[in-house]
Amino acid sequence: MADKYNVEEAEALAKRALHLPIAQATPIYEQLLSLYPTSARYWKQYVEAQMAVNNDDATKQIFSRCLLTCLQVPLWQCYIRFIRKVYDKKGAEGQEETRKAFEFMLNYIGTDIASGPIWTEYITFLKSLPAHNPQEDSHRKNSLLKVYQRAILTPTHHVEQLWKDYENFENSVNRQLAKSQVNEYQPKFNSARAVYRERKKYIEEIDWNMLAVPPTGSSKEEAQWIAWKKFLSFEKGNPQRIDTTLSTKRIVYVYEQCLMCLYHYPNVWYDYAEWHIKSGSTDAAIKVFQRALKAIPDSEMLKYAYAELEESRGAIQSAKKLYESIMEVSTNSLAHIQYLRFLRRAEGLEAARKYFLDAIKSPSCTYHVYIAFATMTFCLNKDPKVAHHIFEEGLKRYMSEPVYILEYADFLTRLNDDRNIRALFERALNALPAEESAEVWNKFIQFEQTYGDLASMLKVDQRRKEALFGKAEEGSFALESSLQDVVSRYSYMDLWPCTSKELDHLARQEWLVKNMNKKVEKTNLPRGPAATGNVAPSSKVVYPDTSQMVVYDPTKKSEFASSSNPVAASNTFPSNVTATATHGSASTFDEISKTTPPALLAFLANLPIVEGPTPNVDVVLSICLQSDLPSGQTAKQSFAVKGNAPSQNDPSGSTRGGPQRLSRDRRATKRKDSDRQEDDTATIQSQPLPKDVFRLRQMRKARGISTSSQTPTGSTSYGSGFSGELSGSSG
Repeated sequence: MADKYNVEEAEALAKRALHLPIAQATPIYEQLLSLYPTSARYWKQYVEAQMAVNNDDATKQIFSRCLLTCLQVPLWQCYIRFIRKVYDKKGAEGQEETRKAFEFMLNYIGTDIASGPIWTEYITFLKSLPAHNPQEDSHRKNSLLKVYQRAILTPTHHVEQLWKDYENFENSVNRQLAKSQVNEYQPKFNSARAVYRERKKYIEEIDWNMLAVPPTGSSKEEAQWIAWKKFLSFEKGNPQRIDTTLSTKRIVYVYEQCLMCLYHYPNVWYDYAEWHIKSGSTDAAIKVFQRALKAIPDSEMLKYAYAELEESRGAIQSAKKLYESIMEVSTNSLAHIQYLRFLRRAEGLEAARKYFLDAIKSPSCTYHVYIAFATMTFCLNKDPKVAHHIFEEGLKRYMSEPVYILEYADFLTRLNDDRNIRALFERALNALPAEESAEVWNKFIQFEQTYGDLASMLKVDQRRKEALFGKAEEGSFALESSLQDVVSRYSYMDLWPCTSKELDHLARQEWLVKNMNKKVEKTNLPRGPAATGNVAPSSKVVYPDTSQMVVYDPTKKSEFASSSNPVAASNTFPSNVTATATHGSASTFDEISKTTPPALLAFLANLPIVEGPTPNVDVVLSICLQSDLPSGQTAKQSFAVKGNAPSQNDPSGSTRGGPQRLSRDRRATKRKDSDRQEDDTATIQSQPLPKDVFRLRQMRKARGISTSSQTPTGSTSYGSGFSGELSGSSG
């Protein structure tokens, strides 16, 4: 297999093994199961191939390797078939062995939602046992009764059929006692049936044939992980309200099934172990961690979690071995630091100091180890001399590391040692190249702003400019003082001495100054908070591609305005839009123009050129009213009551019987507002049509009448709907 966890190739190999002799198929199965040890499907195929050639010893060996880790009903059904094949012809001894095998199987997978056929097969097997005397018959009936009562309380696909069989069995044994027994178990059965219906919803979301591969981040894997999380949460809630022992058993079973699919997920192993710890079973949690490290031997996270558990229960040596195993595989600085902290907790500071002296000799040691041990020593001994000495020793090796300089400066700041802080900054800035010294300069300025005087603060600020911008092309402008420097000096954390708008304005001006000798398009101007000089934009933020944006220019005359008729507007419409759309298609807009109504094209042709994105509403409405719109389109609009459309020759829009019918309908509806009732009883002639309101508004405005001014006691009548003239007066 070229790719270790190539699922498609694994499936192809499994299909190929089906058609090969067992001697040739065995190496293929072993190869597959070494990569997918929790695949019940491959184990079942492997064991069936051995059973087909009656290789009982190999079959037993395979079952011993897979049964307890692959809790899936089809594989266990294969197991019981093998047991019955071996022991059915051995008389009473064989029957007892078969019964034990059934009990063993139900003890592990009896809570599975698909275990109904196994319960049924077990009951059928018990009924088939011979009874040579009344005592044996009574013993068999008691055994059947107990199995029935366990089966009807298990939420499975066959729970209802098992309940019917149980009722028949009770009646066949003793009709008088059957009713009381059935009534006793009826509520418990109802609970099991309700839980089955809920559990089925979670089961249906799970892919039981999913091969366990390391996480790839695919949507399918994430969906399966979520499905298992939901199922686990459901079982942890104990929906059937059974006793703690049985509930714990069911949760363990679900975790084990989950690991069959998510075998390489460290968070699943950790959740499993943590659940055991919270349940008070530390030994079970330890076994889970041990299995997890076999499944994912390179997971440092699981090793740290396991070592934490061992240390918490006092098993220091076991925890120490785990830390040492991490050191054998990973010799990075983090491993050194965590081992230092463990030694300090478990054996004291002196043991940590001895290991520190060895760790700094390692080529994999970095400045992080110096910082961690110096801080640890200072916090525990409360003696700054030792920590100061450790920082100084590290400074000899890591003078060129800005982060180390900053941590050392923070340590000296806590000591209020301003003299050594300034000396540290001077030494570091002399050693660091200019392109790596920006953070140290900023820290130096921050220190002077907090602890220094005004002269020293301004002096350091000027030195910073000379160091960072003195040799650049725009250095002459960067050396000049600007208001941006004042903002930088007098801001604190997220507090600024200006508004965000002012800060944005300053940033754009600074950018313009730097690029004043270059030809820059307007669209390249920086905008927003990320453009400010004090806040560096995050590298994780994805910004839009502004090169595809079209700048709005109100001075350009629209092609719509150059056309005075709908036909011309129809011709200019697609070309204008195509010119402004970078990725547009002329044929697409041609199709749009063909389907555009003539009224809309006339409206577009008369649109004015406005200054800004928001047009004057009154101007647009007046143009709409003055446009020569086709009357044929509007005449077809049905604005009247159904069955009484107004005639085109009747400008008032009135119809016979229409007003009276509408008045009666409106009076029939009950409304709380009396004014609303009065409006509803008005005739259609007294109400303006919706399309006439805009023209009326313009005429009232031209005559100096406000549209909102109405006398308290009067009313206005608007005559004809198409005339646009006042037919009455307000009085």
